Amino acid sequence: MSNIAVPRTAIRVLSRARPTATAARRVQLAAAQPAQRQLHHASSSAPLTSTPRRPTSQPTHMRHGAARFGPGESRRTMFIQTENTPNPDALKFRPNTRVLPEGFNSPFIEYMNARSTISPPYPSPLAAKLLQVDGITSVFFGIDYITVTKDSTVPWAHIKPEVFSLLSEHVATGQPMVKVAEGKATGADGQEGGGEPDTLAYNEDDDEVVGMIKELLETRIRPAIQEDGGDIDFRGFVDGQVLLKLRGACRTCDSSTVTLKNGIESMLMHYIEDVKGVQQVMDQEEEVAMAEFAKFEEKLRQQKGPEATAATVGKGSLDYVE
Repeated sequence: MSNIAVPRTAIRVLSRARPTATAARRVQLAAAQPAQRQLHHASSSAPLTSTPRRPTSQPTHMRHGAARFGPGESRRTMFIQTENTPNPDALKFRPNTRVLPEGFNSPFIEYMNARSTISPPYPSPLAAKLLQVDGITSVFFGIDYITVTKDSTVPWAHIKPEVFSLLSEHVATGQPMVKVAEGKATGADGQEGGGEPDTLAYNEDDDEVVGMIKELLETRIRPAIQEDGGDIDFRGFVDGQVLLKLRGACRTCDSSTVTLKNGIESMLMHYIEDVKGVQQVMDQEEEVAMAEFAKFEEKLRQQKGPEATAATVGKGSLDYVE
């Protein structure tokens, strides 16, 4: 058998014509890439079968003042400020939003019981929930703040977390804190000042003295009382006596008498000569409560003796029970 010499050039050509396993794999991957790109292009251009969701105004759960929103929505944190008042049983809450509706005819509204929160013309679901908290006795709405008054036997440590939770959840819903309904509330419902116009507003039928009294109350006295979580009602001017009614935190404050005499009375008498004094007016329900308390006090005095007084502490006083 004869040997055949194969030129080196022919060997190179044969090696290129028959690729190795590695080269064959590369060819397969290169052929597969255009198919993958076509598949990706087809999937991205296919129409979506699901309908995109629109943001809704449903209530969102809030903890520690933080509002949680769905995907694609912004995240915000809401802080509710609290302020102490001269009344240790009243606390002022500022939710950083308007409390009373726009165009409200009074700078405040006060809810004294659960029935007043559902009675027209200004029911309030928020006030109804707050009055359901054990220990809360009244809820006062100012223009941009809420004053909560509690029973003196219940500590704030039990009430504040409930108030924070209710305020946060209600603000998150976007619903108004006070609704406007048709009808007219009565005094028996306990809704005071809500359906009535501002008593310090200008009235062309007022005489000069009453006009000056209202102006002083509006510009010099009301801002200080509102800062303390309350407000003031003007009830009339009779025989030199200015008849006023304190609201909110000032209504049950022990220093309300000092506020009337040393503060309001002194200022009005200094600027207006016709003013001889200031008297606080009580509503019918308060007068009934005071009368009942006076009867109870008299009954205890008969049992303890004529020298017993309610202001003392210890044996022989009205506060002492053997």
